[in-house]
Amino acid sequence: MDTKESIDIIKSSGQKMKFSLDKLRNSLKHSGANHKLVEEIVSKVYDELFEGITSNEIYNRAYSLLKKNKSVFASKYKLKKAIYELGPTGFPFERFIAAILQFSGYEVDVDIKLNGACVTHEIDVIAEKNGSATLIECKFHNEEGRNCNVKIPLYIHSRYNDVKAYWITNKNSKPLNKGWVVTNTRFTEDALTYGKCADLYLLSWDFPKDDGLKDRIDRLGLYPITVSSLLSKREKQFLLSRNVVLCRQLVKDKFYLDHLGISTERKSKILDEISQLCKTQ
Repeated sequence: MDTKESIDIIKSSGQKMKFSLDKLRNSLKHSGANHKLVEEIVSKVYDELFEGITSNEIYNRAYSLLKKNKSVFASKYKLKKAIYELGPTGFPFERFIAAILQFSGYEVDVDIKLNGACVTHEIDVIAEKNGSATLIECKFHNEEGRNCNVKIPLYIHSRYNDVKAYWITNKNSKPLNKGWVVTNTRFTEDALTYGKCADLYLLSWDFPKDDGLKDRIDRLGLYPITVSSLLSKREKQFLLSRNVVLCRQLVKDKFYLDHLGISTERKSKILDEISQLCKTQ
């Protein structure tokens, strides 16, 4: 099964790249599907490939096949797209990042105004742990294929330095850690280079290696509500508007499903799906 690995597929950014069986296989394994199911789906998707097919078409086909087998596999498979669905504004993404940090032992506040030496700044997330504070700025993209270039860490670094100057001058009792920049996409090479040089902590979909957003979400079972393959778009937006960002929150506040008028049978299926995602069963 190697003749089609020379075909070009079109990424969300519009760029061409060679199709990779291994990449498809690994993404399916990541969903939790067993070896037999993974190979069945790889075979079916492979048979339907053609020159110029989009990565989105490949994803949709694989997602559909996973969903037919088990909804929780489909939910895990769509994690990256689910984070895009936290938009169109960046606020649910900020709350999502705050929740991940909270479950990692931080005390967090969202959307806080802090004085700088020159101007006042609105900081997305302030996280405190072990007696020190960390300022975190989130850059959310709701379109696939858009990465964070060097302008983002440059801009955020200047804001961090302004807050730090005021923080030190006013002898704040808690030390201030390095600033963070978090994105749901990826950083360009220049952005990563600048972040390292400026001593900023950069967190993206797959950076740092083995500790990026996708790794933390899987490790902690902190999936956004938008991963659900059983909730409709309208239902997800309703929950986000009530600040229910995590599947784990819905397990706790399941009464929101009653507010949506969801039947008892469907409610049971939804809660079963998200409970498996949260590892609460």
